[in-house]
Amino acid sequence: MGKKEQFIKRAIQQSVDSVLKGGGPYGAVIVKNGMIIANAGNTVTMEKDPTAHAEINAIRMAAKKLDTYDLSGCEIFCSCEPCPMCLGAIYWARLDKIYFANTSDTAKEFGFDYSFIYKECETPADMRKVPTVHMQIDNALDAFKVWKEKEDKIKY
Repeated sequence: MGKKEQFIKRAIQQSVDSVLKGGGPYGAVIVKNGMIIANAGNTVTMEKDPTAHAEINAIRMAAKKLDTYDLSGCEIFCSCEPCPMCLGAIYWARLDKIYFANTSDTAKEFGFDYSFIYKECETPADMRKVPTVHMQIDNALDAFKVWKEKEDKIKY
């Protein structure tokens, strides 16, 4: 068995362990230079945190362990194709590659359908299912202006 297969199997085992502990059926493993630096399951229901998906939990662990928000040079192995939130986090974390076992269609068969969120992202803000209102406020740009002028900022 190759290393990549071992990592994806670890993510799958993480997903099984997550269910047995009371979480959702998802697991993720982050690898750097052939070594596991983080692995996590879904803890949404246990932590009562809708963002506690396996991929997000693993990204948080890896960032803390490596003491950086930039996970370039790392790869993520997921028990299932990442949802839109997790995919966004993977891109923000700059992970180099995503491997996954189950597809989002398979997840949908088991009651985990997040295809509507992809559709919502493409829908104009004023037509989304969750009412979304753009409010034009005079000082809305203040933080961006301060950011632009700040000389010691850390770009990410």
